[in-house]
Amino acid sequence: MAKTASTPGGSGKASGAQKEKDAPPPPPEPLRVPVADSHTHLDMQSGTVEEALAKAASVGVTTVVQVGCDLAGSRWAAETAAAYEGVWATVALHPNEAPRIVLGDPDGWSRQGAREPGGDAALDAALDQIAGLAALPQVRGVGETGLDYFRTGPEGMAAQERSFRRHVAIAKEHGKALVIHDREAHDDVLRVLAEEGAPDTVVFHCYSGDAAMAKICAERGYYMSFAGNITFKNAQPLRDALAVAPLDLVLVETDAPFLTPVPYRGRPNAPYLIPLTLRAMAEVKSVPEDTLATAVAANTARVFGY
Repeated sequence: MAKTASTPGGSGKASGAQKEKDAPPPPPEPLRVPVADSHTHLDMQSGTVEEALAKAASVGVTTVVQVGCDLAGSRWAAETAAAYEGVWATVALHPNEAPRIVLGDPDGWSRQGAREPGGDAALDAALDQIAGLAALPQVRGVGETGLDYFRTGPEGMAAQERSFRRHVAIAKEHGKALVIHDREAHDDVLRVLAEEGAPDTVVFHCYSGDAAMAKICAERGYYMSFAGNITFKNAQPLRDALAVAPLDLVLVETDAPFLTPVPYRGRPNAPYLIPLTLRAMAEVKSVPEDTLATAVAANTARVFGY
């Protein structure tokens, strides 16, 4: 962008394009049947919580699940769910957070900035704090946890798996849903769940497997939550998976501020954009919008116990 801005006569155009990219998309037509955003990150979005919730409610998104990714974010999720009606929390160390705790984060890539290596003892201490938060009544899930082989290399796999296994135990201990982040790690995620014994309720957030994996999830009673990337041109495998996923095991989410659905891909995502994703999902499932909305509303309430 800097290069374009320095070109004579080009700065205004670049600025205008950037402003459009940064601008929130317009609100979609409201849903007739209220639903929940089963996975969002309000702490990473612009504006206040009140503004986000009011904008979501205006289009029929009346419940949001605020997801923790590290200790600070998990505490904030629990506090926010306690303070606002229609907000529930999940708490966890993201799969990519575990290696940063164990091995250190010299580049300061995460929100905590640069960190020294803490080893397994530091990871276990952090997980003890997650376990304490998971006991709170407004916390309805443990996640997002799991495995991520996209961002973390082989050196971080042991820390990720150690953390994932402990999160499974925490979810079972407190009777909470397990919310899974699975990126390029399908086989190992399924293996760990089988080895540890899955909790009663498991959600694959931002489902990223294919139709064959969706059938395995369905056989095991695992929920599959679909996000705005279901609308992306290159996402046919996701649409194939959704097509075979049972209606009573499907959720909808934003993962905001990420994965904004088409036609606003690349612009900021937020819970109020759920209707765009839900309508695309209904098309894939060949069911009326209201039918899908009724199903996902009931499914989300069942998963998170509200």
